[in-house]
Amino acid sequence: MTCWYEGPLAAFDTETTGVDVETDRIVSAAVVVQDAAGTRPRVTRWLVNPGVPVPAGATAVHGLTDEHLQRNGRWPSPVLEEIARELGEQAAAGRPLVVMNAPFDLTLLDRELRRHRASSLDRWFDPAALRVLDPRVLDKHLDRYRKGRRTLTDLCAHYDVVLEGAHDAAADALASLELVRAVGRRFAPRLERLSPAELHTLQAGWHAAQARGLQAWFARSGSDEAVDPAWPLRPELPAAAA
Repeated sequence: MTCWYEGPLAAFDTETTGVDVETDRIVSAAVVVQDAAGTRPRVTRWLVNPGVPVPAGATAVHGLTDEHLQRNGRWPSPVLEEIARELGEQAAAGRPLVVMNAPFDLTLLDRELRRHRASSLDRWFDPAALRVLDPRVLDKHLDRYRKGRRTLTDLCAHYDVVLEGAHDAAADALASLELVRAVGRRFAPRLERLSPAELHTLQAGWHAAQARGLQAWFARSGSDEAVDPAWPLRPELPAAAA
């Protein structure tokens, strides 16, 4: 029987105007689907004119300028519906969804849907079908005492995964997908008997524990920065606080 990390997977990634999930916007996105390890991936890309200026700092990361997005990007509303439908269809087809640092990309997508579609991400999923695999959460739990950063670039280097064209949504999504396969293989004795549905549930607890640990570290360092324990999607802020 094929282990989940050798079987069909889909991966999702975005590039954005910044790092605030409540206020920043999606400027590009990609879904990568692979039917089995080693097979040719299918890639769907979206380019979005966000309708707001793209900060120079964000452009420096992903290379997408206001001029390029205004000339080549589509308006957010139809793109967001297409992305949500694609993710829902992948989940319904039984493919686990790989998302590196899922609370960022999925929450940002949810907020964009609320902003432009008066909708939400959960309306596109049967809750029983949503099975997210987050390589960051998996790696932090399975190799918790390893020192060093755990960005996508760092994890790809650690697991010998090729990442070509970092900060391109399609390149990052493909690398995340291959990274989950690499994590699965390295920790096969601990993972191969778990289903993606079981891992989805476990990751929620692992991420919450990781968040508590980071929150405690911030407190010891004298920082009041808050760490959200929710995974894979952060709850909507109350209207008064949004």
